[in-house]
Amino acid sequence: MSVRAFNFSAGPAILPEAVLHKAQQDLLDIDESGVGILEHSHRGPEFDRILAETEEVGRAVGNVPDNYRMLFLQGGASTQFFMLPANFLGADDTADHLVTGKWAKMASEEVDRWGRLHVAASTEADKFSHLPDEIQWSDAPAYCHYTSNNTIYGIQHETIPDAPGPLVCDASSDIYSRPWDISKHAMIYASAQKNLGPSGTTVVIIRDDMLDRTVRDLPPMLRYATHAEKESRYNTPPVFGIYLIGEVFKWIRDQGGLEAIEARNIHKARLIYDVIDGSRFYTGMARTKDRSLMNVVFRTPSPELDEAFVAEAAEHRLVGLKGYRSVGGMRCSIYNAFPVEGCERLAEFMKEFERVNG
Repeated sequence: MSVRAFNFSAGPAILPEAVLHKAQQDLLDIDESGVGILEHSHRGPEFDRILAETEEVGRAVGNVPDNYRMLFLQGGASTQFFMLPANFLGADDTADHLVTGKWAKMASEEVDRWGRLHVAASTEADKFSHLPDEIQWSDAPAYCHYTSNNTIYGIQHETIPDAPGPLVCDASSDIYSRPWDISKHAMIYASAQKNLGPSGTTVVIIRDDMLDRTVRDLPPMLRYATHAEKESRYNTPPVFGIYLIGEVFKWIRDQGGLEAIEARNIHKARLIYDVIDGSRFYTGMARTKDRSLMNVVFRTPSPELDEAFVAEAAEHRLVGLKGYRSVGGMRCSIYNAFPVEGCERLAEFMKEFERVNG
């Protein structure tokens, strides 16, 4: 049997090995039912239990207030980019967006189809290398949107922005990676494939009062209220994705909860940042105070050395390190499930690569 590589992929990303082993068993027969998880009816008692348990553990681990609904929807975060304004932005309303990366910009670009866009801050001129130093909100926004972590550029909000309207967060790449005050938000959404499960499933945590604010007559499938009323089963839900998310929630709980996960994430990131900061060979791409715990982005002195770094790292079973195509360099995605040992191995490799090529 081959040894698993250390997978630094930005997404789909590494899942906890314990969860993968559990899923391997449950594919054939879950809970001695004689039927695998992929084959159970989404209306049957087995999935009733899975869905209820997934929400229960997710609420407990994430400290989700009682006046919020947890929805498990099909598709990715890009679906939320248009569902959000379609539901909550009237033609004469304004949505405020912080544009701090590619996906934050894509979310903002959906707004004009439905209402008015106000860019409260943008760091695109600086190649998204830092978070905004100043934010200029509009007077009465229908909602305010930000992206908590930007995977391509390796920047992350350490604190929650103060906003004059309902605050919405795309937390796709750092949800459940640290304690985060959900009560300061009207809605949080996250595609699953970085910290929660497989691609194709999105978690939406939405405050109850928002469900009554739909501003236009939409098809039922596009209304958050529909999915809340039908408890994520308006249509056949992503059964396997929800099952895996539930197992990941349990894994987070068993690791000691979000405080323990955050402490480990800080330790992992520091192992790599310390090498960058102690080197004249490597250059970090993000402003130091805005650095992400999830995605460490850096480069060597030349694109040729970057390519050599990625190739040689793969020979040492350190894979998925190539930076995003428009940015270059290297990107180390070290989400919750990524082991400390992998960061230690990468740090050692970085030092040796610098010794040979510096």
